[in-house]
Order: sequence, then C-alpha cells, then structure tokens
Amino acid sequence: MAKYGRSASKSVESAMRRKKKGTLKSGSGRSVKSRKQAIAIGLNEARSKGAKVPSRKGSRKSSSRKGARKTARKGSSKKR
Repeated sequence: MAKYGRSASKSVESAMRRKKKGTLKSGSGRSVKSRKQAIAIGLNEARSKGAKVPSRKGSRKSSSRKGARKTARKGSSKKR
C-alpha cells in the first residue's frame, strides 16, 4: 500500500517548482533555499487539503518521550 497519494505528490512537485523559481516562501516570509524544506512545505500543503499523507513524526516522538521522563523522575524521588 502506498504511503502518499497522487495529490500529495502533485503538491510537492508544485512546491519544488516554486522553490526553483524563487517564489516559495517559508512561514517567516523568507524564500526557501533548501530542497528538504520545500518538500516539507509541499507535504504540509497536501495535509491541509486532506490528501493521503502520513502524520508528522517529530511531534509524536517528543511528547511521548517527555511523558516517560517525567514519570521516571517522580517515581525515583518518592522512593528516597
């Protein structure tokens, strides 16, 4: 089964074209120079349109790690 849908690849393709032209802007308003950033913007646009794109990994990992750390700290301080 495919991870990304056709509409997702179209939006990434569009973002890459805009990057090459120099019209693709980041959130802060600066022009995008990095290829990876252009792909990320394209995928984000596809997500907002409702295309088949997997959710972002970074936000899920960081929240689960923080929760695990907090519980470990609380448990060790009570034992002493």
